[in-house]
Amino acid sequence: MRVDKFLSSVNILKRRSIAQDMCDNGVVSVNGIKAKSSKEVRIGDKISLHYLQYTKTYQILALPTTKTIPKAQSKEYYKELP
Repeated sequence: MRVDKFLSSVNILKRRSIAQDMCDNGVVSVNGIKAKSSKEVRIGDKISLHYLQYTKTYQILALPTTKTIPKAQSKEYYKELP
């Protein structure tokens, strides 16, 4: 699954276009390497979002099979790392 699709479908980011823009500007990295929006992610990968003041890192636990999932189920697909 593409990194931009993953970020939007598991409700980390609101829209896929925002995820694509963040990838284009070098804000998103997968396993420590800056990622394009078309980068394929797998279970166990670590996605980091580098904001101005802080960085958030997530580990992928599962890949969603549908376009969107309910917010209540989003924690089943990723784990936020400290």
